[in-house]
Amino acid sequence: MTSVTWRPRGVTSAPPLIAVAHGSRDPRAAATVEELLDLVRRARPEIPVRTAYLDHAPPTLAMALSGLGEAAVLPLLLTEAYHSRVDIPGALAEATARNPRLRVHRGATLGPHPLLVTALERRLAEAGVEAGDPSTAVVLVSAGSSSRSANATVAGVAAQWGRRRGWWSVTAAYATAAEPTPQEEVLRLLRAGAPRVVVAPYLLAPGHFADKIRRDTTAVGAEVVADVLGAAPELATVLIERYEQALGGLERSATA
Repeated sequence: MTSVTWRPRGVTSAPPLIAVAHGSRDPRAAATVEELLDLVRRARPEIPVRTAYLDHAPPTLAMALSGLGEAAVLPLLLTEAYHSRVDIPGALAEATARNPRLRVHRGATLGPHPLLVTALERRLAEAGVEAGDPSTAVVLVSAGSSSRSANATVAGVAAQWGRRRGWWSVTAAYATAAEPTPQEEVLRLLRAGAPRVVVAPYLLAPGHFADKIRRDTTAVGAEVVADVLGAAPELATVLIERYEQALGGLERSATA
């Protein structure tokens, strides 16, 4: 049976929000995560917010859950893939085995969500690209995954974005584990006659992938490479929505 707990806005006993990020050796990534979570803290000061990382940086999810009786655990991930389907549930199973009284509400990943496309357009606008410019082809670049469904989700986001706006085209590319690569897609579009090609990284934080995408795509002719999603206000809004959904019983409790 799904556990349902709801607390109205303004109640100070709201369960903590544990935001679980992938983790990186690059300190810019953790700084970006904290900047995003600070937006959540300012928007909803009654919600205690903690950070956890799956790899490369402390605290672990178990550390973030330490001392709590209840929490909402939300993946700071853009697609459903191995980390959200295996790593996080596994860590939660271990945590609840150690503390059977711990009540965990597991939330959905950030994406897909229409506000993420709004955030992508924000980053492109900051780089000087007008939303829906019919002379501009957009390459939506994700990190890539061994999960075909995760890669298909990114391709679906690109297709929907292209239909909704008047871009020359919007297509997906993947920094690893799938094809086409970002540079391959930029070259294909230029050879197909795209007047201009720009790149929109579908990444949460700066780091190895973001740097490589920028370097490789500009080398083959991308005119603009936007910044990562980072601490966009749209992401903070989505994170709060996922928190409320988790507490409202739309995601299964770890004790269900």
